[in-house]
Amino acid sequence: MLRIFTIETRNERRLALEGKLITPWTTELRIACDKARENLEDRNLIVDLMDLTVISQEGGNLLAALMNDGVKFRYCGVFAKQVLRQLSRRARARLEATS
Repeated sequence: MLRIFTIETRNERRLALEGKLITPWTTELRIACDKARENLEDRNLIVDLMDLTVISQEGGNLLAALMNDGVKFRYCGVFAKQVLRQLSRRARARLEATS
């Protein structure tokens, strides 16, 4: 199960994730991100990975796509940090391949 909480501040709209980012919840996150981008004004969209326990291959692909779209991430702990490092490398490789 994946729970998505929206937290609004003056500077950001944060989607805090809790649980497992696996199929079919990746679709739910994509929809939530698309919705969260509406009316952002000058705020940043942040995806908070602090309470994720599992990220599947599909979940990783979605996070990489969001990274390429300019979404920023917040994380805590070794697990999320390592996953984001790998995704960042993958996203850079994709950008270099298309350039």
